[in-house]
Amino acid sequence: MRVSSLLTALAALLLGGGLATAGLAAESPATASISIPRISQEPTLADFAGMSPATALARQMTRIEGFVQREPTDGAPATQRTEVYLGYDQSQLYAIFLAFDTNPELIRANLASRENITGDDSVELTIDTFNDQRTAYTFRVTPLGMQWDARWTEGFSNRAGFDTTWEAVWDSEGELTDKGYMVSIAVPLRGLRFPAQSEQLWRVQAGRQIPRLSEESFWPPYSIAVDGRLNQTAMLTGIRDVSPGNNTQITPFVFARNVDALNNRALGGPKFQTDSEYDVGLDAKFVFKDSWVLDLTLNPDFSQVESDEPQVTVNERFEVQYPERRPFFVENADFFATDSILLFTRRIVDPELGLRFTGRSGPWGVGTMLMNDEAPGLNRAANDPLKGEKATIGVLRVFRDIAGQDRVGFTLTDRELLDGFNRVASVDGKFRLNQNWVTNLEFISTEQEPALGGRTITGVQRNIRLDRVGRTYNTHFHFVDTDRDFRTELGFQNRFFKGDISGIHWRNSLTYYPENSKLTSWSPALMSVYQDDKSGTKVYAELSPSVTWKFATSDFTVGLQEITEVLRPRDFAGLPKTTAYDYGNVNLNYSNSVLSSLTFELSYRQGDALNLVPRRGFLPYVADTNRTDVSLLFRPIERLRIDNSFVRTELDNGRVFSNDIFRSSWNYQFTREMSLRFIAQYENTDAGPNTRLVDDKNMNYDLLLRYVINPWSALYFGYNTNQSNFDIVETEGMREVITTDDLRRDGSQFFVKFSYMFQR
Repeated sequence: MRVSSLLTALAALLLGGGLATAGLAAESPATASISIPRISQEPTLADFAGMSPATALARQMTRIEGFVQREPTDGAPATQRTEVYLGYDQSQLYAIFLAFDTNPELIRANLASRENITGDDSVELTIDTFNDQRTAYTFRVTPLGMQWDARWTEGFSNRAGFDTTWEAVWDSEGELTDKGYMVSIAVPLRGLRFPAQSEQLWRVQAGRQIPRLSEESFWPPYSIAVDGRLNQTAMLTGIRDVSPGNNTQITPFVFARNVDALNNRALGGPKFQTDSEYDVGLDAKFVFKDSWVLDLTLNPDFSQVESDEPQVTVNERFEVQYPERRPFFVENADFFATDSILLFTRRIVDPELGLRFTGRSGPWGVGTMLMNDEAPGLNRAANDPLKGEKATIGVLRVFRDIAGQDRVGFTLTDRELLDGFNRVASVDGKFRLNQNWVTNLEFISTEQEPALGGRTITGVQRNIRLDRVGRTYNTHFHFVDTDRDFRTELGFQNRFFKGDISGIHWRNSLTYYPENSKLTSWSPALMSVYQDDKSGTKVYAELSPSVTWKFATSDFTVGLQEITEVLRPRDFAGLPKTTAYDYGNVNLNYSNSVLSSLTFELSYRQGDALNLVPRRGFLPYVADTNRTDVSLLFRPIERLRIDNSFVRTELDNGRVFSNDIFRSSWNYQFTREMSLRFIAQYENTDAGPNTRLVDDKNMNYDLLLRYVINPWSALYFGYNTNQSNFDIVETEGMREVITTDDLRRDGSQFFVKFSYMFQR
């Protein structure tokens, strides 16, 4: 199926109207409803002195109470009482939380950087401003007023769930009391998107988290027995004659750094070189008719001050996915998301200029993006035809909401470079069969021609999944069928979505809830995978049973894996014939959060694995393996947060390799705005006699002083230095790098970054 054929199918789907009902009657729980008043002034915690509405303004606000547990005991009343008071005025939405606690001395509250509130008590407000049960804003606050915000997305895409890369500007306060704690939330309406109509109809949900009890409770009830979150929210009425107004945000930034680093391309061989770099750029946002947003970026601010979490990449057959953190790509990223990842924006490496337009009108949503990428033409030889060339990238996404939470849509992506291109067209649909069963269908067509000329190839991918979510039985059935010539240069493909693969993965689990027991639940589960290529050759099979036991503040999982993996001659150079490898392991996982100052997780895997990095001239084989993962969060005082992680992987008892990754992150919070962060990360690969790998050591230190007014207005001072196991030697007047056992500094940098948002 070519792109043109797919567009014809799309027209039938979107414009034919037959899918509006499709015979799928969605069943949802009864919907609660509240109306909130317009108030004359901003409420404060002083209006609720003594943890009760103490003023006329406080008593005017709408009160909600009667929170119900989701965890650990679904449907039971919350163990601690919570009251929420809501109101609004012309410019802001207000919420006051009164979180009562019979043991206030056990409340967990620490001074932390924004978004870094893991392990603390908190309350939250979720708002679905379009009443479409697809996306919502969530604002979470700790007893000390520390903020966390995210955009919630229903569905199956890689953006489903909470996307914490979304950043908003809003106000919060918190106060501990002898009865519990109080929190105030004030959300500017100009920071939200909602329909341009005189009377708003939104959805709302309030929640509370109590870590010492592993308790999450909500109003209205948010049950694990029903699939979906926003279909279990309450209707919110009463908001009239409001608008974000002429909302314009302009955020210039300046970035300067001094770098002293090893230059491997220097004349005469590698040598150290000092450079200074200065950068100025601009991000701008323009909101039209309350819900349409134009984003513009010039010389985009893609300098990252947050480093990626380490991941094991040694002996991995498939690419590791790192999350997107760059500001321009973050907001409304869910507009472009589908179950098959067709837009993985980290593929756009070095753009100069970018435009993005997103918005909604009635049941329709549109997202489009246009930018270039200088990366393909950088660091090319003078005679390389790609030297200095830039890729041009365009993306279009259109969707239409239909009955219940059903949605159909299509996506187009296009990447052009010289005479070559990669074009992708996709039609997708999500349909809720009832309150437990949901299905997702996606059909994708690709066309590709090389940049320097060559044969044009086309491919198709078919993606069908069926999910059941319930209190006792959960299942995930997923079928993906991909042609060999399927290519998506802007997308991301893991094992299940690779070209020339057809197969299913299917996970089933049962959950039981013992009564009058310290054990809150236990769950046996079974994961099975079967894949073959388009010629019918089996390429991968897996059977993985497991059991999980959950207690109030801890859980334990034991699992087994039995795997058959097949390598074809094209999968590994020198392999004479298609070969099957059988291997497996046992894995254990334990986590505990019983202490307020210490949370940890341990996992261990023992068995055998496929050696994909044998020494030169040898073929892959199955070897003994073990892996240990440890993560530990330590809060010795309320201003200091220490995150440690350690991963050790061994193959053939070290005769192939051992790989260690240790990371320690220390953050001291002076005030809500100012913090000092230090990260030390060490990675060591010790190559044995049975691998083509070489010894590799790396030590990195990162120091960052931050003053953050809001996510868009901040000042950073940073210093980074890196060491690796190398030395520079001179041979016949030329310099070359050799591997050594000792660490030596290979680069360092000092940088300053400042950005400030102007808004009206």
